[in-house]
Amino acid sequence: MKITEVRALPLAIPLRAATPASAWAGGIGRQILVRVATDEGLTGWGECFAYGATLAVCRVVDDALAPLLAGQDPTRLEALVDTMHRALMIWGRRGLAMMAVSGVELALWDLAGKARGVPVYALLGGRCAPRTRAYASLLRYAAPADVARASAAAAADGYTAIKLHQTDVESVAAARDAVGGGVELMLDTNCPWTVEEAIRTGRRLERYALRWLEEPVWPPEDYAGLSRVRAALSIPIATGENDATVFGFRAILDAGAADVVQPSVTKVGGLLEMKKIAALAAAANVTLVPHSYYFGPGLAATLHFAASTPGIPYVELPPGDLEAPLCAEPIRRVDGAAAAGDAPGLGADPDPGVLARYPYDREGARPFYLT
Repeated sequence: MKITEVRALPLAIPLRAATPASAWAGGIGRQILVRVATDEGLTGWGECFAYGATLAVCRVVDDALAPLLAGQDPTRLEALVDTMHRALMIWGRRGLAMMAVSGVELALWDLAGKARGVPVYALLGGRCAPRTRAYASLLRYAAPADVARASAAAAADGYTAIKLHQTDVESVAAARDAVGGGVELMLDTNCPWTVEEAIRTGRRLERYALRWLEEPVWPPEDYAGLSRVRAALSIPIATGENDATVFGFRAILDAGAADVVQPSVTKVGGLLEMKKIAALAAAANVTLVPHSYYFGPGLAATLHFAASTPGIPYVELPPGDLEAPLCAEPIRRVDGAAAAGDAPGLGADPDPGVLARYPYDREGARPFYLT
């Protein structure tokens, strides 16, 4: 079997309108699928991280990675991934290029499972748990009342853990009042503060019994500063969704910067890197909770990873839905938990009709920036 095509497919499937409204909704409506086709008719599907620089990531897939893989045997997965990593040594060890590598790597895993007729979790060591508890990862909202409303809706939908994306104490207080003490709350602040500001605000947050405080310090790679925050607070500290490769996570652990590490399968380099990071975190007795705010192969790959890795306490899920399902067989949550499917590969092939209806206009596209 030989690879005949590697192609990035940028999409723009909007998030289904919901209340309360969020300025972040527009960024969620960007997706990148990766298609790897073969001369034997098998096709693998992967997903890259898409928010912000969608077309730039697509160019890395199409221009830098596709020529490396053309004509190669897709079942030589480790060798092909090593080739991609080495080829991008100067400019691709994290960020946009590693997001591109991640999407291609996931498509290769999908192909490997399909070629053998088994789900990807079986290739990763077999199923450790039938399903994994899910937490609702909310958007960022304009006012505490909106946060309370969104939190209450997620709890009513069956979630027993909810992550906020606010930067004010008042919103956390409103969420806690809305859901009570029986629902776990996490807070992801997306790197807004200095070390001193993070400690000062963190102390005000301690009364709300947060499961973790995520990325409180700017810049995200200031692991020494994050370690200082961790030492000063009783709230567990989480980080890692913006890092890449096992070496990035070794730096986090060496600095004593985290109680929870959060590799993202679409940023970190793919499933091979996720497994390496899981072993590293286990050896350091640090909890691993994958970042996974996705709707397609990226989420499916995260569920296969969680299914085959002991000790994963949660997976992250977006609480809403896209206007049209990204997968022909949508990934479903039942009773506050989600599970990898048993179909060969990742089980996340897209609906061809959806691909045709929601292409991302490469010429007229405008960038999206988190605010």
